[in-house]
Amino acid sequence: MTALQQQGTAAKAAAYVLATAGTARKNAALVAIADVLTARQQEWLAANAADVAAAKEAGMRPAMLDRLTLTPERVAGIVDGVRQVMALPDPIGKVDRMETRPNGLIIGRRRVPLGVIAIIFEARPNVTVDAAALCLKSGNVCILRGGKEAIRSNCCVTDLMRQALEQAGLPADCISLVQDTSHETANELMHLDGYVDVLIPRGGAGLIRAVAKEASVPVIRTGEGVCHVYIDNEADLDMGAGILYNAKCSRPSVCNAAECVLIQKDVAEAFLAKAVPLLDKHQVELRCDENALSILGSRGIPAAESDWDAEYDDYILAVRTVADMEEAIRFINAHGTGHSESIITKNYFKAQQFLDRVDAAAVYVNASTRFTDGGEFGLGAEIGISTQKMHARGPMGLEELTSCKYVIYGEGQVR
Repeated sequence: MTALQQQGTAAKAAAYVLATAGTARKNAALVAIADVLTARQQEWLAANAADVAAAKEAGMRPAMLDRLTLTPERVAGIVDGVRQVMALPDPIGKVDRMETRPNGLIIGRRRVPLGVIAIIFEARPNVTVDAAALCLKSGNVCILRGGKEAIRSNCCVTDLMRQALEQAGLPADCISLVQDTSHETANELMHLDGYVDVLIPRGGAGLIRAVAKEASVPVIRTGEGVCHVYIDNEADLDMGAGILYNAKCSRPSVCNAAECVLIQKDVAEAFLAKAVPLLDKHQVELRCDENALSILGSRGIPAAESDWDAEYDDYILAVRTVADMEEAIRFINAHGTGHSESIITKNYFKAQQFLDRVDAAAVYVNASTRFTDGGEFGLGAEIGISTQKMHARGPMGLEELTSCKYVIYGEGQVR
């Protein structure tokens, strides 16, 4: 038996305990996690500082360094997220419906945990806690496999959370970390049939596609974020410029950041005159189609065909002009990843058409794509943004981490 199979065996055993632990015990464990992360945050910050130093030495891009870096403020936000999850209603045991059939059988559908959830993610140590907290509250055991860039941070915080679990009377193996960050171990985790009930990759498009292609265990795809902002010819251009700036620049390395702006041609010059000075604050590189390039001149560079499908995770923005909303919708449905899309317009009827016809998990009118987030949607922390259509779509909170079982009460009925 390999080390990962042993970890899977321990996780499976813990899952039987956690599935029936009850809300009070799970909440007590979450409080203990929040308390230990607060009391011993300096240990986590020190481990993270070592990760960041190594990443800088290795030449990690600034946007990715931002994802890796913890601060006292970010730790406080993570702890607050744990407490928010604790305060949410427990979905486990909830009966969606109960009805009596003509034969007298009473049939109900009850929410149950998925079981053992494996999560493969990149250099974001906050995911380690967010994922563990959501899995714990929804009655699921988690096996976490983060990237090598955050290994010190992840080892430290997982150890703290496991100590908190034991203090609360739950098995430490409700949360575990794969400490070997080699590709071989990741590949083994993707094939851990019999131990892992579902695998969730969280990271860039390359990681997600590789996992979906390779894994033999069930996969929920999350996080591929080629998001668009469409500026209609009836838009408030000042509003649109502010929304685009937020969607691109507030945190460019996350999956709900805008990667492409589509501008109706007859307002392109006026809109770019308002938007570019804002984007200049972060020296955003603009990769433009021919028409946008004729307006921007040397401020832009010619876009390659690949730019229309790129998830940059950086201060880079694709700029394309379109004839009308019809062309914008066709382009988004052809090049988007089903994550988040936004229209800026004052025309109610265009807004409704955009909402109806754009195929994405989250579709906005006059708002930034950056709101696609479990906390912003009132779900507490989220384990990822699902871009698929089966089981879960959009921010995955507690209910999306459950399945169901049918419970049937009878009085001797036979068929």
